[in-house]
Amino acid sequence: MVQSASPLTVKVSHDLKKLLASPASPARLNLALRLLSKWRASLVYNTALIKQGDVVASGPFAGMVYAGAATEGAVLPRLLGCYEASLQPVIETIIARAYPQVVDVGCAEGYYAVGLARRMPNSTVFAFDIDENAQSSTRALAQANDVAARVQVGGLLDHAGLALCAQQKTVLIVDIEGAEDGLLAPDLAPALRHTDILVETHDGLHPGVSNSLLQRFASTHKITKIHRDLQPEALPQWMDKLSDLDRLLALWEWRSSPTPWLWMQAHANN
Repeated sequence: MVQSASPLTVKVSHDLKKLLASPASPARLNLALRLLSKWRASLVYNTALIKQGDVVASGPFAGMVYAGAATEGAVLPRLLGCYEASLQPVIETIIARAYPQVVDVGCAEGYYAVGLARRMPNSTVFAFDIDENAQSSTRALAQANDVAARVQVGGLLDHAGLALCAQQKTVLIVDIEGAEDGLLAPDLAPALRHTDILVETHDGLHPGVSNSLLQRFASTHKITKIHRDLQPEALPQWMDKLSDLDRLLALWEWRSSPTPWLWMQAHANN
């Protein structure tokens, strides 16, 4: 008996045919490769759910219930616990410092907001995202992990709202797809000068933003630039039987351009 294709496979096949019907070009083949890679990564993710369930397997947030898909980017590295592996030492530093407040701007489905709330039981986490789906997903994830009472979810955070960081010692996490240059303006939000900030920069979307922030905060912060890294040792043993391609896709975070992070520690806090 022939097994029928899943709705996802049918949709990807349709999209691929439509994509390849246009004149051939390297750019079009690149889009086709990304489409097929996301499809295959989704199949590996489904296998991971069967093998290990919906709990993060390793890393700083090991043990966190992580049901449902990410609202942005790849879900499988999050479930495996190797998402943004190069940040893990900074995340552990944040946890060790036990900041009374965490402000997460661009929280997506709440991976960091809820993960930090679990690891920092005496902290309040403020999670912001302009996407209403992301807001509802963060609330659901906080509920699933029994930290909803300490995770406050909101929408747009503007310069005036950043005054929140002055209320008590705070770490600010920012991932807003190129808008970081506009938000992180100490002249408009003075509390930033005394706040530790972990920000993902998107030079592919906003050329020069990394250097702009480096120059802007050079006098008030100690700044470390953190590039992407992979953590193949986080792959579970059952993945040893998978192909090399599937193992690579398990680590792939779907990024199309460099997105280095800046870990900016305020001199006033040191």
